[in-house]
Formats: sequence, C-alpha cells, structure tokens
Amino acid sequence: PKAVQPDGAERGVMAAAAIIFFAFYGFDAISTAAEETKNPGRDLAIGIVGSMVVCIAIYILVAVAAVGALSYTRFAGSAEPLALILREIGRPGFATFLGASAVIALPTVLLAFLFGQSRIFFTMARDGLLPLSLAKVSRRGAPVRITWITAAIVAVIAGLLPLAEIAALANAGTLVAFVAVCACMLVMRRRAPDALRTFRAPAATLVGTIGILGCLYLFFSLPSKTQLYFGLWNLLGLVIYFVYARPRALAE
Repeated sequence: PKAVQPDGAERGVMAAAAIIFFAFYGFDAISTAAEETKNPGRDLAIGIVGSMVVCIAIYILVAVAAVGALSYTRFAGSAEPLALILREIGRPGFATFLGASAVIALPTVLLAFLFGQSRIFFTMARDGLLPLSLAKVSRRGAPVRITWITAAIVAVIAGLLPLAEIAALANAGTLVAFVAVCACMLVMRRRAPDALRTFRAPAATLVGTIGILGCLYLFFSLPSKTQLYFGLWNLLGLVIYFVYARPRALAE
C-alpha cells in the first residue's frame, strides 16, 4: 500500500522489479545463435531454460545470504553492496577480490550482448531491412562488420547518455519483445497445432497469457518518462521501417 512506502511511490515492489529485470538479460541472446548450433531444437531449450533456472537460484541464494549477513538498510544505497557486506563482517580481502572479479567479468557480459545484438542486425540486413553490405561475413563465417558497428553504436550511447535511463529503456524494449514472443506462441499453437516442435511449452495458453500480462505489468511499472521515450523510439523505428526497410524487403 502507498501508506507504508517511505517514498510514497505506487507499486513499489513491481516498479523495482521492472528495473531489476535488467539482471536477467542475456538468456534470450541464446536464441540468436540458433543458426550456429548443431541441434537447435534441443540445444536452445536446454540453454534458455537451464540458464534461467541457474541464474534465478544464484540470485536468490546471494540475496538471502546478503540480508542474512547485514540489515538491508545498511547496504541498500551502496554502489557495491556485496563488497560492503564483506567489509562489514570483517573480510576486506574478500571484498577487494569480489570487486576485482566484477570488473574482470564485465567484458564477458559485453561480449554476450554484442553476440546477440549483432546477430539480430545481421539477420535484418540479410532480409533487406538494413543495408545488405552489413550481412557480409568473414572467411570463418562470422559477421565481423556488423559486430564492429554494433560495438561502436553501443559505446557511443553508453558514453553519452545516463546509464540508469538506458537500462530502463532497454528493459522496456525487452519486455515488449517478450510480450510479442508470448503472443506469437499462442498464435502459432492455433495456426499450426500439428507442427513439429522439439520443445513444447507446457500449458501454452496459461503460460503465454501469464507471460503477456506479467510483462505488460512490469512495463507499465516503469517510469512514465521511460514509456514516453520508448514510444518515441518506436515511432522513429516505424517511420524508418515503412519508408526504407519494408520497400527493400518486399523488393528482394
């Protein structure tokens, strides 16, 4: 209830969840590697579901350990909460090691993001939605050109814009994309009920409906400014699509 929230914000828990959702980025990038896997029907299901289960378990265990070691009020506003907890319980050496590990691990996260996004742009270019020259690959079959361009775009955006707003806007886009995925699953189950599916979502109607409603609720829990930016960004994308991309895709 609003009365028990110190800052008076409505939907406090869900508003925070809409931002913390950023921590689960990456599992959907597995789907972009479908063309590069030996058995996508099996491997993608194991990778997506398995990574989500493992990550959720780790996040819950870390959260339980954190609040069990120190009151959340003492580290809630810290930029390095886990390192702060270790220092507070008399383990400064482990705190330093944890901080260094986090810095070293950053490139792995960036590589995962670049891998997924560059493959999306590569497919769009191959389908005519982007310049065809971006779909060129190296001798080993890697989309090197679009990977470099994606990295440059990400670097410029991250260097010039507030990271908090970038994260919120990225969350908005990802949530809407997940709504589309759930909707497509429901549509395909109705249009092609007998299609061969290596992995079938159990209780598809229930899972898809809950997925759509949950993602929409998280989306509307984001700041209104983020929703406005998202709408403007999509409006720009629609203009580019109908003016440039769609005619080229139909022609090809």
